[in-house]
Amino acid sequence: MEYQDFINAVATRAEVSTDQAATVTRATLQALADRISAGQAEDLAYQLPDGLDDCLRKPFRQDQVKASLGFEDFMQRVADRQDVDPALADAGVGAVLTTLCEAVTRDEFENALAQLPKEFRQAIEPVAAGGGRRSARSTHSEPAG
Repeated sequence: MEYQDFINAVATRAEVSTDQAATVTRATLQALADRISAGQAEDLAYQLPDGLDDCLRKPFRQDQVKASLGFEDFMQRVADRQDVDPALADAGVGAVLTTLCEAVTRDEFENALAQLPKEFRQAIEPVAAGGGRRSARSTHSEPAG
């Protein structure tokens, strides 16, 4: 999958502009790199196009963060990155993970998912599914009060 195809797919799934899709894609991949092993991040990066592969490689990786990053913490880490507000993170994280599933081999994607809590699977749309966007946060927690 080419860079622009990846970004267009995220934009369509998340119902955001391509600029917003590029921003949330980079933030999500960087947060993912913080959460999975360096070797797994490199394996995924190898299969991504130029412009996205670097998101999974150093200097973005923060190995000390890996410990217990649940889905809500992951969403917060994405939202904490520059130019990503919580609404964009909410719209985009599931779209990025779903597009990543399509862009890399099934084995590599499953190996990465195996390093994440089960709740991450719920953010991924069935690949053949059409229709509207599903909020990544809506199935995981109550709104903060």
